[in-house]
Amino acid sequence: MKKFLISILLTLILSASTCYAFSNNYTWSVIDGSIEVSSSLSENTEILDNNFLNLEAGSAVLIEQNSGQILYGYNIHEKLHPASVTKVMSLLLIMEALDSGKITLETQIPCSSNAASMGGSQIWLDTTETLSVHDMLKAIAVVSANDCVVAMAEYLGGTEDGFVQMMNARAKELGMNDTNFKNCHGLDEDEHLTSAHDIALMSKELLVNHPKITEYTTIWMDSLRNGESALSNTNKLVRNYSGCTGLKTGSTSLALFNLSASASRDGLSLIAVVMKAPTSAIRFSNASSLLDYGFSNYSYKTFGNQGEVVKSVTVTKGVAQEVNAVYETSPSFLIKKGEESGITYEMSLDDSVQAPISQGQLLGTITYSLNGSKLGTVSLVAESSVNKINLLTMTKSVFKDWFSLLRT
Repeated sequence: MKKFLISILLTLILSASTCYAFSNNYTWSVIDGSIEVSSSLSENTEILDNNFLNLEAGSAVLIEQNSGQILYGYNIHEKLHPASVTKVMSLLLIMEALDSGKITLETQIPCSSNAASMGGSQIWLDTTETLSVHDMLKAIAVVSANDCVVAMAEYLGGTEDGFVQMMNARAKELGMNDTNFKNCHGLDEDEHLTSAHDIALMSKELLVNHPKITEYTTIWMDSLRNGESALSNTNKLVRNYSGCTGLKTGSTSLALFNLSASASRDGLSLIAVVMKAPTSAIRFSNASSLLDYGFSNYSYKTFGNQGEVVKSVTVTKGVAQEVNAVYETSPSFLIKKGEESGITYEMSLDDSVQAPISQGQLLGTITYSLNGSKLGTVSLVAESSVNKINLLTMTKSVFKDWFSLLRT
């Protein structure tokens, strides 16, 4: 009986080996598809320089936060004084320093005589005291404290000038071609200039990659120094506009009144930048008009979730018979309201794939279109790894199947 079983097993193994060795009719074509992500803003000349909302500011732009698509704008590249909206870049560098481990929220920041001497908005730092990064962020984001941002700049850049060099280098990396920073706080200086376009770009970078900043930019009222220093947000939209997430105000005699305002509703996140508004009230009303326009006319549609199974693909020469193709990232796109019915998609995915397969390996793509115009392409990747079958794994599989038959 034992000889009989061994003979059958050897026959099965040899036949399986022959099958795997000569099953070579399958060809796997790798599709070079990936999610299209842009770090710049997507400009549509048809909607620019047409101030049909009759805004009173000198320059304005509205963008969708994730894609950077411009939904409204005029004079978006005009170089203007940014005032304290400058601090969006300062906050971005602070958040990047936190991410890199250069500092923590508990790191104590000293105050130099230079920082203590800053005018404008401040919390009257003293050279004998230190504040944590957490408190510095709170003071900068809520009351636009010039003394605090200079103290942070000196700590991170060695000197304020060193930090300004970092600001300009980062601006160049982001494609902020209208920008030249001369300081970290925004007080008027010759050639300290930027544009509504560039403010939107750095605001997008801050909000998308450092969402924790909204824990500070959405504070309405708070305090420092054990309650001795009261804080009240300079951005009135935090209290008055539904879904507001920030971001930064600024005003000087040259700049007039500026604002980078961000808000999120029903999965749609927008950034509205207003520059050179004649009054503080007008900058808030203009920003509200921009945000209202965006939320009324656009939606952000999600067609699946990252890691969600799209389809099972047959595996040849593998220890498993199938592998799941999943979304590499969530397919989400900005859609104008009323056009949802025009969305179509095309999947490019082979029916089978040959082992070995690595987890996250590209298997195919799905391309989404709206009325024939491409919205974007999302990669489909392997949910798990599948090893290539060999003699040992085949033998184990045959024995497992054989003993399962014996039990029945």
